[in-house]
Amino acid sequence: MQKADSSRVVLEEYGISNASEYSIVQRGERWSIQKFKEKLKIEIIREGDKGKELEFDIIGCSPALANAFRRILLSEVPSMAIEKVFIRNNTSIMQDEVLAHRLGLLGLRADPRLFEYPAQPVSEDEDASDQDTLRYELKVTCTWNPHPPKDSKRPEDIYRNHNVYSRDIKWVPLGRQAEIYPRGEEQLGVLEGDILICKMRPGQEIHAFMHAVKGLGKDHAKFSPVATASYRMLPEIQLTKPVKGEMADRLKSCFSPGVIEIVREKSGSDDREAIVKNARYDTCSRNVFRHNDLKECVHMTRVPDHFIFTIESLGALPPTVLFVEAMKTLKAKCKIFIEEIDNIG
Repeated sequence: MQKADSSRVVLEEYGISNASEYSIVQRGERWSIQKFKEKLKIEIIREGDKGKELEFDIIGCSPALANAFRRILLSEVPSMAIEKVFIRNNTSIMQDEVLAHRLGLLGLRADPRLFEYPAQPVSEDEDASDQDTLRYELKVTCTWNPHPPKDSKRPEDIYRNHNVYSRDIKWVPLGRQAEIYPRGEEQLGVLEGDILICKMRPGQEIHAFMHAVKGLGKDHAKFSPVATASYRMLPEIQLTKPVKGEMADRLKSCFSPGVIEIVREKSGSDDREAIVKNARYDTCSRNVFRHNDLKECVHMTRVPDHFIFTIESLGALPPTVLFVEAMKTLKAKCKIFIEEIDNIG
């Protein structure tokens, strides 16, 4: 077994051997904001095709700071969501409260930075403000198809509007919103139009109005702007001795695809040797410790100040904007904390 490195998190078969020793600050070194600024880096690794997913590295920070960004993204970056549902008619088999809950979880395209937080809950009869409220309407009636295909039993053929989808929800402008937001549904509509809300049969109807407001994920999960926000320490894998032949094949199978690669020592030779291709894809499975002849061939560590961060946005705002908004929120919190400290005594 190799000696534990205090600058790395060492993974052993049954735990972390140096959990109380590793640190992002070397022993004898004093922490300073200047050194922190020099070491801190953010590198973009990958952006999703639709602009909803972002993978980047945060280098030179503590786990506490990385976790602060994650928690703020989940619970303190605002978004727009349906808060009030006013049901005029619901003769479907779905109860009113269940229908309202499903509608509240639908993602909206609205940019929360364009709206204010609601001053107080607004009833349907009162005039909602066009500065803090978006209004939507859902009105669908299921009927028989007067000209169905002969002998067909498929609901799609014999019924009309038997499936209620999120695309059936329409934006209803309030006040001057039609002038302020000329793109209409494209700018303020539902994010995904193919979400199934309810199934109906002829004679059943759903008619409801909805009010969407700006809120935070710490109040309700429907206001969270991300599907997920997560981070993990950068893996490092070292082979302490050559691993060849059948052992190389088993070693490759112990790790995620892309971590270990098999190479041939010479062109045309059957001698195969395992090398570490990209340790970044390692998922910390520890499967290699199941093999007594392989466990001493691998030294696995994590870099404690290098984090692989992943943000998957719902789509209203791109992940890059959400991360900037999270930093603004953290900055505001720090200012408040500093003011509180200055006011002590």
